[in-house]
Amino acid sequence: MNFFGIGITGLVAAIIAIVLGIIMIVKPRIVAYLIGAYLIFIGAMFFIQEYLL
Repeated sequence: MNFFGIGITGLVAAIIAIVLGIIMIVKPRIVAYLIGAYLIFIGAMFFIQEYLL
């Protein structure tokens, strides 16, 4: 997986998915904040990559 030029291996992606899954089960309210932060981050990265670089 290539994320803005940074390669992420399958093992790292799997560990991230497991940790986020556990957080979603334990603290469901945090999911809304995580999704919001993710969308802001992806939007900012897209804007920077397309218009500023």
